[in-house]
This record gives sequence, C-alpha cells and structure tokens, in this order.
Amino acid sequence: MAECTTMTDTGAGLRAEVRSTVDALVDSGREAGVQVAAYRHGRLIVDETAGTADSATGRPLTAGTPIFSASTGKSLTSTVVHVLAEQGRLDYDLRLADVWPEFARHGKHTVTLRHVLTHTAGVPALPADVTPADFTDWDRMCALVADAVPRWAPGEQIAYHAWTYGWLVGEVVRRVTGRRISTVLAEEVAAPLGVPGELFLGVPEADLPRLATLEDHGLADLMRFASANLPHFDAVAPPAVRPDGAIGSRPEVLRADVPAVGTLTARAAARMFAALIGEVDGVRLVSDHRLRQLGAVAVRGVEWVFGQETAYGLGYAIDDDGSFGASGSGGSLAYAYPGLGLTVAATRNRLGANDGDPMEGLRVLIRDTVRAAV
Repeated sequence: MAECTTMTDTGAGLRAEVRSTVDALVDSGREAGVQVAAYRHGRLIVDETAGTADSATGRPLTAGTPIFSASTGKSLTSTVVHVLAEQGRLDYDLRLADVWPEFARHGKHTVTLRHVLTHTAGVPALPADVTPADFTDWDRMCALVADAVPRWAPGEQIAYHAWTYGWLVGEVVRRVTGRRISTVLAEEVAAPLGVPGELFLGVPEADLPRLATLEDHGLADLMRFASANLPHFDAVAPPAVRPDGAIGSRPEVLRADVPAVGTLTARAAARMFAALIGEVDGVRLVSDHRLRQLGAVAVRGVEWVFGQETAYGLGYAIDDDGSFGASGSGGSLAYAYPGLGLTVAATRNRLGANDGDPMEGLRVLIRDTVRAAV
C-alpha cells in the first residue's frame, strides 16, 4: 500500500511538473502546441496539452487533436506487424518475395520481414526525382521499391529506410490480409484501444480539418544541412520529399498511405505502447513472449545514413535506457519502458531543430521521476 501511495503522490507531482513545463514552452513562444502523455501499468498518469493547433486562427490544441509526427508513425506500422504476427498471420522470417513475387527482382528474393523491421533490407534509397505526387500512388511506389537494386546483401548493413520502410511493410500487409495497412491499423489497433480518430497512417478526408497546422522552426534548415553534409541523406530522402513540415502539410500526402510516417495524438500513441507492454482496459496487443522479441536488440552497428552507432529491435529503435520506440523529425516521440511498466509520447506542431529537443527533455523527466519512485 505504501508503494501505491508513493506512486500516486509522485503522479500528482509529475503531472504538475509536466504541466508547468509545457505551459512555459508555449508562453515563451518557443512552442505553438504541445501534447505529452504517459501510461504506467495500463493507467494514464500524464495527459497534458498546451497551446494552439493553428496559430493563425487561435484554434486550441486539445488532447484529441492529431498531429503529423513524421517517423514516430513507424511505430504504428511496426505495431500492425506484431499484432498480425500474434494472430499467426505473419512471420518475421517471411520472405517478401513469397507474397510479393515482383520484389524478387535484382536478387532481393532472400529479403525477409525481419530484415525490413531491422532496417537491414538493403533498399533504403528512392529515385532522386521522386515527388509528393508519386507518394499518393501506392502501386507506383511499390513498383519502384520492387524494382530497386539492393545496395548490399540483406542483413549486411544497417541503413535507415526513411521512406521505403513504409511500402516494404505496407505491401506485405496488403498482400497477406487483402487490406490497406491504414485499415488494419484502424480495425486491429485503434478500434480495440478506443482511439479510432487518433492513430493514422493515411488520414481520412473527413478528419483533415481536425489536424494541427504545422509550422517550421528550423527543421527545413536542418534538412538542407543534412543534404549538404551527409553523403547518403539525399538517397533516402530526396529533395522533393524530405520529411519536414512541407510534406506533412500536403492534404493529398496526408490522405495517402505512406506508412513510414504517421499522424497521431500523444495520448493514443502512449496508449498503444502501453497495450504492447501490458494490458490497458482489458486490451493486450501482444503476448509477453512476443514483447521480449520486439523489445530486444536485434541489430547494432554504425548506421549508413547518419553514421552513428544504432540499435534496432523488430521495428523500433532500442535505447540504452531500456526503452524501445520511435522518434520523428521536428520533435515527436513514443517509447515504452517495459521494466518500468511505463510508456511516454510527446508531439508538437512547431517543428524544430537544434533547439535542445524539449520533447526528449519531457520524456527524460517522466522516465526519471517514475524510476526514482520505484
């Protein structure tokens, strides 16, 4: 009982500290709108929102306002895979060519879903002239990926598949289930969790007016810097389709299935991760056995695009603090700490860079506060 009382007291103090932090970020003008949420042992312990969804109109940001969150959306895509695997419909060692014969071209017949989930499939690049209009054509993008010449043998090199990850996973899901991955996410993940309007890959037309409006606060400059200084950056993120606020503001791209990125609320993302590591209101997405697989380091090494030591599990980045999850360019994240029974998500609509990453600071604040209380 004493531990429960301590955690309850800590939760109240934590909520107040997070509330104070997000208010200060908005009041100072550093942020437009911020969402932060956390679950512990299946219970919502933080759900704080501040600021505006649209600075021009003053429309307030609410906890239920979806925000384009770039690669944090990969966690939605990966979760679909694990849910289908839990149902016995997918296997991590499935060869893509077994369900997608066209993908076998140029010697890619040995690439498995495990290679894709660990960013070692060898096909991270897109044609230099690809456009946002191409992204709206599912068949065209899958044909481009299927016809890609691999950079190396599968499993040989970690390379962040910034965009191709989405079509690689999404087309396997479509071939196996006969449904778009957006539909599977809605039916098999969002609906059971009670967040049908808060976890999106492709955003339905009717939901577009609900989204937060994005603002650039240095992200576009960072993309230009990366293009000039990282020799492989343009290969995975060609100039017309960099993962920034410009592409995240295009209605036609938001409507399309582009499963390397997603649009979500912090509370829905934290709830999804909570249902991966435990039970939430009677819903558990995967078993303990599968959780141990997806949250363990599967590959580690120097990653090809950014040149940094990186570790991946099955579809999620693995951090040294024991967490797994995903982060998106401009400042969004969703992570789980299985050892703490904790999940944390944060997002914002003023996409920043080189600004101290306040969303990561909020994640660390929540993690350290919970860790100190147990």
